[in-house]
Amino acid sequence: MRLLFLAVLRAHTGNAVTAERIRDHLEAAGHRCFLRDASDFESPADVSDLLSAQPFEAALALHLYRGGRLLQGHGIPFGVIFGGTDVNEDTGQEEKKEVMGKVLEEARFAVTFTDSMKGMVLKQWPHAQGKIYVQSQGIATIPNAAFDWNSFLQRAEIYQSADQLHVFLLVCGLRRVKDPLYLVDAFSEWHQEEPSVYMVIVGPEVDPVFSREVRARVQRALGVRLLGEMPQGDLHAALKSCSALVNSSLSEGMSAAILEAMDLGVPVLARNIPGNAAVVTQEVTGLVFADPQEFIRLAKRLVRDPMLKKELVANGRVYVSRWHSWDVERDTYQHLIGKLERGAEE
Repeated sequence: MRLLFLAVLRAHTGNAVTAERIRDHLEAAGHRCFLRDASDFESPADVSDLLSAQPFEAALALHLYRGGRLLQGHGIPFGVIFGGTDVNEDTGQEEKKEVMGKVLEEARFAVTFTDSMKGMVLKQWPHAQGKIYVQSQGIATIPNAAFDWNSFLQRAEIYQSADQLHVFLLVCGLRRVKDPLYLVDAFSEWHQEEPSVYMVIVGPEVDPVFSREVRARVQRALGVRLLGEMPQGDLHAALKSCSALVNSSLSEGMSAAILEAMDLGVPVLARNIPGNAAVVTQEVTGLVFADPQEFIRLAKRLVRDPMLKKELVANGRVYVSRWHSWDVERDTYQHLIGKLERGAEE
């Protein structure tokens, strides 16, 4: 079956990685999946031209508002996958919420990544009860064997001996919802007390205006560095060499970086928000902080307690292998696409 798959595809972002992984699942089942950037289309009319030019039999969209709204009214059977932006931000805007409700009415199925996200969806749209599926996000981590940690440190202008360093990696696109500046002042104070600790922010400049603000703040902050986006393999390799992954987002659907860090054996320090709390259990699969002061307290504890680190790493790996299996995700999406196949035959 020929499938059109719409997703926002900025390079090296969680959306792009998730979309590529799902496409791989579908093509492994024999479907031809054409992945297109939803940002290239302004309205359903633009997609109508594409559907007229190519004989697609069904469609899939990542994010109801960004992608799903573009599939409305064409008569083509489609499914949708909720993103964190849908439930954490767009439901607060009545116009977008109304559009997403209409997308749900037309979609053959909708996928959420956690039970808590499903609960939020049904609170907003109880009529969707029969078509919501929970599919924990699968992952596939492939570290780059050629990655050089010392070159990474030099690029970040960190010239101390790697054996004496404790580098905390904050991985995110530079936009306000990711709140990369949340910990900067507190971390800078800690660095002045302990010069061996650094925080490195890694990610693409998604919001140009906010990115300038981040660069200006980081330039003034001791012990904090800012790097641009990195290929996924290099990023995974950098994670394996750091002391912990940090997530300071204001909202998340399900952070791929957190799951990847757990899979790679890296401790996680995550802000206490619903999307993170659904994955990170305090002192079991990671450490959760409510404010910058608690982050520093927990980070210091992690640095000084190797047994805690060992326990978090072991539990994190078990959690990912049990609940975020790549194989289970593949089976689920291949099953769901069967609903679209039946719809195309009607």
